[in-house]
Amino acid sequence: MAQVLEFRLPDLGEGLTEAEIVRWLVEVGDVVAIDQPVVEVETAKAMVEVPCPYGGVVTARFGAEGAELPVGAPLLTVAVGSVSSGTDGTVSPVVDGTAATGPASDASGDVSGVDGEGSGNVLVGYGTGAPAARRRRIRPAQVSSSAGSSGPGPSPAAVPASVVAPVSAAAATPASAVVAAPTGPVAVISPLVRKLARQHDLDLRQIAGSGRDGLILRSDVESAIKSAQSPLEDVVLAAVPGEAPRQAPEGERIPLRGVRGAVAEKLARSRREIPDATCWVDADATELMAARAAMNAAGGSAAGPKVSVLALLARICTAALARFPELNATVDTEVREIVRLPGVHLGFAAQTERGLVVPVVRDAHTRNAESIGAEIARLTEAARTGKLTPAQLTGGTFTLNNYGVFGVDGSTPIINHPEAAMLGVGRIMAKPWVHEGELAVRQVVQLSLTFDHRVCDGGTAGGFLRYVADCVEHPAVLLRTL
Repeated sequence: MAQVLEFRLPDLGEGLTEAEIVRWLVEVGDVVAIDQPVVEVETAKAMVEVPCPYGGVVTARFGAEGAELPVGAPLLTVAVGSVSSGTDGTVSPVVDGTAATGPASDASGDVSGVDGEGSGNVLVGYGTGAPAARRRRIRPAQVSSSAGSSGPGPSPAAVPASVVAPVSAAAATPASAVVAAPTGPVAVISPLVRKLARQHDLDLRQIAGSGRDGLILRSDVESAIKSAQSPLEDVVLAAVPGEAPRQAPEGERIPLRGVRGAVAEKLARSRREIPDATCWVDADATELMAARAAMNAAGGSAAGPKVSVLALLARICTAALARFPELNATVDTEVREIVRLPGVHLGFAAQTERGLVVPVVRDAHTRNAESIGAEIARLTEAARTGKLTPAQLTGGTFTLNNYGVFGVDGSTPIINHPEAAMLGVGRIMAKPWVHEGELAVRQVVQLSLTFDHRVCDGGTAGGFLRYVADCVEHPAVLLRTL
């Protein structure tokens, strides 16, 4: 007798709460091995192939390509062990993790991944041991009945197992059909949802979850916050006679989700929470460009890839942060403390087809310009092909943004929350410049530093920026720190 196991979307780490199905890698009826990738999903940080911790026959898939699922939502069901076959040789249908009744013969076959064998791939919520016993799941109809709903819920057996059932945060279970009980456990998986509720003094037991089996999603909490504010808005609107209700603007609508949504949320949070300030300076980069040319000429073709301008600027940043550690920090708002970080994990902005991403060079303070350049090249290639992992996109302590590649001279960078500063670099171009008392044509670049005014004052920020400019104008200054 086959055991049907349900594989749910695992916690992919780094605080991610949902993922969008990009491409299914298996079909219903396929035999999968343990740890075989079964679906490709896009999170707010990266494209990820999700391996299944069970081996067996795929009996159902949940979610069409393009659907967005919360963490903990079912992805697919797998029949593990001996699977009964129908007279035509097909696998017996399984609906919602329960084998449906139907004509079957005595023939049975062993499927890879027998009972008791576990996945070697660590997934949050699954581990590496034997599959855990499945919990008794509450059907939508049972929840509706206990909540006092007048109508019965939909019957799961009415949906064929061979049909891919699209499941979304809003459509999985109607919000009106699930009402949280006043006592007992709360159907919340994400710690971010709990934190958001605490920040707005909301009781999660009073919020109806729109996720599967009443799971409370972030959108449910945000709706509750909006509802709590709506009475005041109604009073304000009522006080303005003749005020017409606001209509949604017409035009093309682009969903703020995936990378674009994550960037929008992070930038808005940065502006909301960080009292930032910007200072800038023009620097003569002629000697830096000459030093780079000499380094690459001396290395020759056998020395590996050439050292880029971005790699030199990154090395200058690590030297500057060693002198001004106040900017390699973050603010712990809960305890009202500034945390100066021991190592420099340098992020750099990279534009891709999926949007703006910020890969992180780990332990940049221990690397030379050549090592930093090689790591930047590796991460940039991974970003362009969509192969960056969430771990490679998080944990930065300072960000370098070279917007000069877009042909612009200057900008006021927005800090990459929760960091404390970002250095922006404009294009390097020939300009008239006073050099050694005479007017000359020099290679000039504008450097902009946006910093969190909570971690330091303008004197520290100005000292950091001036040191960076001095290194750009006189690369020999770096010899003290090499």
